[in-house]
Amino acid sequence: MNRRTFVATIAAASAPGAVWAHGPTRQKVTLTAEVAAPPEDVWAAIGNFDDMSWHPAVFSTEGEGENEIDATRLLTLGQDGGPTIAEVLYKHSAEKMSYSYRITAVEVEVLPVTNYSSHLTVKPRDGGGSIIEWRGAFYRGYPNNDPPAELNDEAAVAAVTGVYQAGLDALVERFGAAS
Repeated sequence: MNRRTFVATIAAASAPGAVWAHGPTRQKVTLTAEVAAPPEDVWAAIGNFDDMSWHPAVFSTEGEGENEIDATRLLTLGQDGGPTIAEVLYKHSAEKMSYSYRITAVEVEVLPVTNYSSHLTVKPRDGGGSIIEWRGAFYRGYPNNDPPAELNDEAAVAAVTGVYQAGLDALVERFGAAS
């Protein structure tokens, strides 16, 4: 057996194992909304990590640490002690009107994701108004192969997209759509 044949045989034999060993891939979602209000007004409404009352799915927010790195918040969804999501702030810039956080605890039945991190930014829009960008990266709620439908990549992307869209829609309603 010559060297070329040997290398090709080893490569062919190891390829199926490499495919089977591959786990879930990181998913990403980025949504934006354009509103008529200046960035400073929008940032005043959403820039405090301790307060997510602007999002329609959040019934209450309990926070510690305000906008300091490692500040925490607990979001309660729905009334009467509904499900919760615990988050920690790891980046905040009032100057750049941006903050980044990650989920530290959530039941996958509530939000079918793991290793979730997110960034929320407000930027000036050409012609006036603001652009709000909300982006996140995460893995599906089921880390192994062959996930159930409610915990697969598509379910994770759909859930995060729904959360972001509901929040951005609420901000467009509050501040008016940019024209």
